[in-house]
Amino acid sequence: MGENRTSITLLVSFIIINYNRVTDVIPLSHSMTGYGQSARQFGGYVIQFEMKSVNHRYAEIVLRLPREWTRYEDGLRRLVQRHIKRGRIDIYISKERDNDSSLPFVLNHSIVRSYLQAAEELSRDYGISANLSATDILTLPDVFTAPEPSLDGLDSEHHGWEAVLHEGLEEALSGLLEMREQEGFHLVRDLESRLYKLDEIHAELVGLAPEVVSDYRTRLQGRLSELFEGTLDEQRFAMEVALFADRSNIDEELIRLKSHFEQCRGLLHTREPIGRKLDFLIQEMNRETNTIGSKANDLALVNRVLTMKAELEKIREQAANME
Repeated sequence: MGENRTSITLLVSFIIINYNRVTDVIPLSHSMTGYGQSARQFGGYVIQFEMKSVNHRYAEIVLRLPREWTRYEDGLRRLVQRHIKRGRIDIYISKERDNDSSLPFVLNHSIVRSYLQAAEELSRDYGISANLSATDILTLPDVFTAPEPSLDGLDSEHHGWEAVLHEGLEEALSGLLEMREQEGFHLVRDLESRLYKLDEIHAELVGLAPEVVSDYRTRLQGRLSELFEGTLDEQRFAMEVALFADRSNIDEELIRLKSHFEQCRGLLHTREPIGRKLDFLIQEMNRETNTIGSKANDLALVNRVLTMKAELEKIREQAANME
């Protein structure tokens, strides 16, 4: 009878698992690992954008950009925060002179005067010879400047440094999000396959649980019969079996485990960040599994508990990469 019950339970589980495989929707959850880059030309400069993200408990945005663009930092941060809720995001924005630019470069006369004044002060105050030639001056930083391109007659929303920075960052961010989504797809598939394994082990536990009490009853009856030479106190025997059945009952833990499995599947197909919720559910599944192990009085049941714990550890490692 017990063997038939186990076979039926495993068959039902197999049907459910394979039905879920056929009817799965496309995974939506994202990984926290990604990379994106882009470039823009504006104002006689080439602006490079580079973004990378890695695992982190919270959302941490580290933005590095030229000092003169500090005023735009808050807006750029908000742009990233609208799309990413978890992970460490490193953003690098740099600019270089555009050698192919048709914009004329002109002398920055105020900078040149400052250099000449500094040279005179060095000579006067410290007696240092500071004769600067034209060649020396032309090689100094910021001696040349490129004028801002004219925006007359153009839609200002798409021009100006702030707009260019936002456009470039959005393109880099798009590439990063695409990579995070692709990796998230593979992570979800891996987690689903491990949840299917947990389902199979769960079905085996459901089938084995009643057999534990039955086997205990048989073993106890045999031992008592040997000790008392066939004389057996049926009432005391029944009480002992009932106490064992109560101590080793794992029905509640199995029910909660099944619920946790379904909640995990639901999380894997939402667009919301799931990393912390998934971590909590894995902790709960580990707790239920440990409780089953502590109640187990059967070698076959203990072996399956150990297998389940090994799968849960693999799930925990993969879930640490989810946003």
